[in-house]
Amino acid sequence: MKWLFGGVLAIVGLVALIAVGGYVVLKRDDVPYETLAARYENAASRYVDLPSGVRMHYRDEGQANGPPLLLIHGFSASVHTWAPWVARLGDEYRVISIDLPGHGLTRAPAGYQASIEAFRDAVREFATTQNLTHFAVAGSSMGGNVAWEYALAFPDQVDALILVAASGWPEDLAGLEQDPPIFKLLRNPVLGPLLRDLDNTQLARGGLEAAFYDPTLADDAMVQRYVQLARAPGHRDILLQMTLGFRGRQYATPERLAALQMPVLILHGDTDRLVPPVHGQQFHDAIASSQLIVFENTGHIPQEERADESANAVREFLYPVIEGAALAALPDLTAPTRCFDGARC
Repeated sequence: MKWLFGGVLAIVGLVALIAVGGYVVLKRDDVPYETLAARYENAASRYVDLPSGVRMHYRDEGQANGPPLLLIHGFSASVHTWAPWVARLGDEYRVISIDLPGHGLTRAPAGYQASIEAFRDAVREFATTQNLTHFAVAGSSMGGNVAWEYALAFPDQVDALILVAASGWPEDLAGLEQDPPIFKLLRNPVLGPLLRDLDNTQLARGGLEAAFYDPTLADDAMVQRYVQLARAPGHRDILLQMTLGFRGRQYATPERLAALQMPVLILHGDTDRLVPPVHGQQFHDAIASSQLIVFENTGHIPQEERADESANAVREFLYPVIEGAALAALPDLTAPTRCFDGARC
């Protein structure tokens, strides 16, 4: 019996040793900001120190004197997701994209408490430093949640709101089951902290492929960028905070969203696996001054997967707003859903 008990202990010890050894092999250190900046800055990159201690990276591109359009990326993304819109709208608009705290090249102070509200307040601080008093704001996924919360808190600043596969509605169990494996693992309170410091390249690849209708758009360069930027000092802690605490936020309700009076454009992909298309319809139903466009054969990131169609939709939507036309003179914003080609869905 003693030898059996000893054998079991030996096996357990060996498994533990292998597990520890595997952890050591897969563990990845932080990547210095200087290294990441050399790879991922461009000529338009700028930095500003906010009162909260955040050093925010942003890009200010397009027409310097054009109408400002502020862009807010989604979870684990960065300013790079907006490059297709910058290329297509920069001839007319001043296009400003920001990296939220814990994302891209933005540095957050030690102990930063991440939340949708904290991100909203960081956007407010940024807008103040840039003297942005009136602008259109667009947000993708989690950034859409930040954008509509910003519009609720500071409606006098927001001339128009664009929600791109925006999050914020409660998810049902069926929706959670469709999440890519990386999100399911990171949400686990035990596995999430363990996975934080490991090489998550393959999990990240799977998550990015799930974000597109055409998974080949998640190429090696994109996967590498997401993985490396997530390893900036302090980023993994903030991403884990958002993953574990994401469902503790204040959700969208028809009553809350009814306060949005500015023109609102809602863009969604019909095969979105991360934020179900029904959530886009819920935003449309709850916001009287909204129109909804659904892109066919499109996933979670229409600004990248349907760059031409989505940018054209934004230009068409913003033109009467920027020209100062009265809301009554706009096209019927309560019209039924349109597909990207203008046909009825």
